[in-house]
Amino acid sequence: MAIARWNGTVIAESDKTVVVEGNHYFPLESVNTQYLKPSDTTSRCPWKGVAKYYSLLVDGEANEDAAWVYADPSDAAAAIKGHIAFWKGVEVT
Repeated sequence: MAIARWNGTVIAESDKTVVVEGNHYFPLESVNTQYLKPSDTTSRCPWKGVAKYYSLLVDGEANEDAAWVYADPSDAAAAIKGHIAFWKGVEVT
């Protein structure tokens, strides 16, 4: 079971994550979406496609652009469609 925590709060937990480039991608249905705030930030990966970012908001504290999702990944990254990954101090165990 992989668990993503930030500020002591469980953001996501699943035994069905997909690991790509050392990052656990959690199925969206395993994420506590009340902690996600859409961001205007995007980035482009040469082989995965365009990532859209989310900030985390927990107990009044924000962690900007700490999560990302490939809503329409390339065929090579199809396994992470509908999954979200974390960084910027989010602990995944």
